[in-house]
Amino acid sequence: MAIILTYNINGIRAAIKKDLPNWIASTGADIVCLQEIKAKEHQFDSEIFKELGYYSYINPAEKPGYSGVAVLAKKQPNHVEYGCGISKIDFEGRVIRLDYDNFSVLSVYFPSGSSGELRQSFKIEFLGLFYDYINNLKSIFPNLIIAGDYNICHKAIDIHNPKRNNNTSGFLIEEREWLTTFIEAGFTDSFRVFNKEPHNYSWWSYRANARVKNLGWRIDYIMISNSLLDSLKRSLILSKAIHSDHCPVLIEIED
Repeated sequence: MAIILTYNINGIRAAIKKDLPNWIASTGADIVCLQEIKAKEHQFDSEIFKELGYYSYINPAEKPGYSGVAVLAKKQPNHVEYGCGISKIDFEGRVIRLDYDNFSVLSVYFPSGSSGELRQSFKIEFLGLFYDYINNLKSIFPNLIIAGDYNICHKAIDIHNPKRNNNTSGFLIEEREWLTTFIEAGFTDSFRVFNKEPHNYSWWSYRANARVKNLGWRIDYIMISNSLLDSLKRSLILSKAIHSDHCPVLIEIED
């Protein structure tokens, strides 16, 4: 069995100060996908995680203090792919992939479009490019686990106020339709296999006491290839973890 976590930690250095390494160790996770590390390799304290039994694989953004993804793994992979081969995505450090015998794990940080039209346009462009990338990849690696911050709420039950946010980046109809199309291309939203209930979120604004009131969005996912569905044993949102404005999502899968 393998426990796989995804967590947008909104800055690895800040999260380490909030005791992230010991928290990760307490989960027993075998693979931890991190997003928004906001650090170059020399700023990512791999030694802390090495002491806990993890190898660290890091794909930072070119821009300092911005974006970036990483994976911590107890078992060395057969191969690590830094980026996806698309320069405008890889410039921002948004994709890293680890290949194992029975599956490949990706840590992905989708763009946010909330800062304005320019970034929203890039987000939509990213969605098209990423869809094509995954479509090609799954012909080579059919068992994919695509973990990360998708920056999209899929359905009305994934957001605390769907009517008010109908025209908000992250809940736009074209983004939600993209996620439906992506899933229909051969993937399963692992959390919804076990939990169909509303009010399960993975991100809360720092404003207006949103987390305490549970006024959140579910934008962090572990999507798995349908071929892995029979191997999936559980999936949870770990909402009590407070190292970030996000919280982790966990799956347990036969490896």
